[in-house]
Amino acid sequence: MELNAPYTSFVAVGDSFTEGMSDLLPDGTYRGWADVLAGRLAARTPDFRYANLAVRGKLIGQIVDEQVTVAAALQPDVITLVGGLNDTLRPKCDMGMVRGRLEEAVERLAPSCKTLVLMRSPGRNGPVMERFRPRMEELFSLVGDLADRHGALVADLYGAPSLGDPRMWDVDRLHLTAEGHRRVAEAVWQTLGLPAESDWQTPMAESAPARWAQRRIDDVRFARQHLFPWIGRRLTGRSSGDGRAGAQFDTALGQAFWVTPEDVTTPGPVTGWRRLDG
Repeated sequence: MELNAPYTSFVAVGDSFTEGMSDLLPDGTYRGWADVLAGRLAARTPDFRYANLAVRGKLIGQIVDEQVTVAAALQPDVITLVGGLNDTLRPKCDMGMVRGRLEEAVERLAPSCKTLVLMRSPGRNGPVMERFRPRMEELFSLVGDLADRHGALVADLYGAPSLGDPRMWDVDRLHLTAEGHRRVAEAVWQTLGLPAESDWQTPMAESAPARWAQRRIDDVRFARQHLFPWIGRRLTGRSSGDGRAGAQFDTALGQAFWVTPEDVTTPGPVTGWRRLDG
């Protein structure tokens, strides 16, 4: 890998983790680690182009069917692929299918870009993490094998104490806060061989634990606002991503498009970047 290499284009593929939930901007849109990374890459590269195709709630089969061909067609310098965790968090999960579809995605994406980045994703410390840990570790073992076979890079965030800290996670306990997304962007930045700007593994400062009563209030709020709706969607076969498309995917045309900042010296949020057609 060429250290400090120039990257002129970047496509992000995946689910809610890459879409950017819960890194909410004032205008109600999400930013997330991929957008943060794109802004940093744009600031060092003239004529930088970016497309985020990720959609919340997508399973690995949907990611492959709906995003992979579109991403490969753009022929970017960098593609990030993060998927499969939504499958592992379901009560019934066919890990053989997950392995097969993820392998298919890597086989199709690796030849279409200069650098493919895979990820061993972080998880919030707690009972959910412990329950699904065997599936997650099976998935992450495959990520390593696929990277070795296809010359991909791996951003290894799994088990990092800094990202397992519950304070890095939003109230839904599934998505990172803005600080968590910033750290993931830094980790991927370093995986690409770019000079470190911060230590994403530095633990958060210690703080007094929440009182018992506050923890119970938080548990009830989490169950009412997030857990029960999530269970309801599973029981009815619905997804939070139903009817949604990636931020840089034009449903009318059935194709992705690039965006680029007006001013590379101050790229600003990707939601304000200019669309490139043709």
